[in-house]
Amino acid sequence: MLINTIETIFAYPFLTRALVAGVLISLCAALLGVSLVLKRYSMIGDGLSHVGFGALAVASVLNLAPLGVAIPVCIICAIFLLRIKNSSFINGDNAIAIVSSGALAIGILVISMSSGMNTDVYNYMFGSILALSREDAMLCVIMSIVIISLYILFYNRIFSVTFDDVFASATGTKTGIYSIVLAVLTAVTVVIGMRMMGALLISSLIIFPATISMKISGTYKKVICISAVLSVLCFVIGMIVSFNADAPVGASIVVINIIVFIITSVVTAVTRRIR
Repeated sequence: MLINTIETIFAYPFLTRALVAGVLISLCAALLGVSLVLKRYSMIGDGLSHVGFGALAVASVLNLAPLGVAIPVCIICAIFLLRIKNSSFINGDNAIAIVSSGALAIGILVISMSSGMNTDVYNYMFGSILALSREDAMLCVIMSIVIISLYILFYNRIFSVTFDDVFASATGTKTGIYSIVLAVLTAVTVVIGMRMMGALLISSLIIFPATISMKISGTYKKVICISAVLSVLCFVIGMIVSFNADAPVGASIVVINIIVFIITSVVTAVTRRIR
C-alpha cells in the first residue's frame, strides 16, 4: 500500500516537485526552528507568515510578482521585529501581535476591495500542492539550498548567538549581525513555504520539530539532527496521508506533527517516572 502510494506520487510531476521542495523547506524550517525556539523567537515565524500573506495579497491586486514582493517585505519586517524585541520600546510579543494582525487585516481588506478571494490568494492562505508550479518549485529549491548553505557556513556563530548573546559579544562575535542573519533566513523560509503550507500553518514547521526534538535530547547538535529528521519524516507522512485521504497537505502535516508531539510527550513522561 505504502509502496504503491509512493510510486503513484512519483508518477505525477507536480507531486514530485512538491515532495522535493517540501522536504527542503521542512529541513530549513527545522534547522532554524531550534534556534528560534531556544531564543523564544518562535512566534516571529507566525508573525512573518501573516506579513507575507498581506504582501502577497497586495502584490496580487497590483499584478506584481508575489514572491518578489513578499520576500523583501518579510525580510524588512523580520529585522524590525528583531530590533523591537531587543529594545524596551514595546514588548516583543506585543509587537509581533500588532504587526501580525495588522498585516493580515490589510491583506484581507485589499482583497475584499478588489477581486475578492481568488484561487491564488486562497492557496497562499491555506496552502496547496497543486498551486506549486515548476517555476515556484525551482525557486523553493534554490532558496532552500542557499538557506541551508548559509546556516552551515554560520553555524558556530548562530550557535553562540542562540545560547549567550553577552558572552558571544564579549568574544568578538557581532551578535547583532548574526541575529539579523537568522531573522532573514527565517523570513525567506516562511515565504517560500507559504505556497505549500499556507500562511496560517507554515509556522508549525518551525515550532513542532524543534519542540519535539528538545524532549528527546538535551544537546544542541543532537537536537538539530533529530529536528531535521523529524521535520522531513512528518512532511513525507503528511503528504502521503493527504494524497490518500484527499485532505489539505498543510493540515495533514500539522496533524502528524501533533500526533508525534503527543506520543513523544507521553513516552518522555513515562520514562522519567520509571527512572
